[in-house]
Amino acid sequence: MPSTPAVLADLPLFPLHTVLFPGGLLPLKIFEARYLDMARECLREETPFGVCLLKSGGEVAQPDETAVPEAVGCLARIEQCDVETFGMLLIRAHGTQRFRLLSHRAQHDGLLVGMAELLPEDIPLEGSDHLARFGACAEVLERIIATIRERDPSSVPFAEPFRFDDPSWVSNRLAEVLPIALRARQKLMELNDASARIDVVHHYMQQHQLL
Repeated sequence: MPSTPAVLADLPLFPLHTVLFPGGLLPLKIFEARYLDMARECLREETPFGVCLLKSGGEVAQPDETAVPEAVGCLARIEQCDVETFGMLLIRAHGTQRFRLLSHRAQHDGLLVGMAELLPEDIPLEGSDHLARFGACAEVLERIIATIRERDPSSVPFAEPFRFDDPSWVSNRLAEVLPIALRARQKLMELNDASARIDVVHHYMQQHQLL
């Protein structure tokens, strides 16, 4: 797989009403020509596309309406691709690394492309209080996964291996699965400190009596 440079000059963007985290799964049903072409090129070149939460505009192109993405998004790599019907692709992508858009523009076909700088990995977890909160969060996530598996093993929304010893992985998965508002989820994804994200999801679960 080709390495990813620190700055991506023409990153194809897929603005969505969802927030993709590093390590997260993203199933998509693609039918618009601009995204079909994007997916085929990403598969052919083994390159990622960028997923950003929509700040305004819609997922499907509308006349005289331009989609405006949030500045911080996550790279996605396609790991599965199937043709459901003619003119429609079912893809499964996974989040890899966060990025910040420096600029973006619309191509003639309506596809947004951006110049993006890659953001660093999370600052590691430190301190006994943070470690204790992390342990409690990991236990809740294990229970959530066990409950989903018991109901329907095929519906677990996370990719294995499960990394319950990784604060970034645990906090990202909880941020995905807890019923958090999209804008708050975006803010959690933007955090570059595992301790801060653990603190937020721990506080949320305390408030909602999930701990």
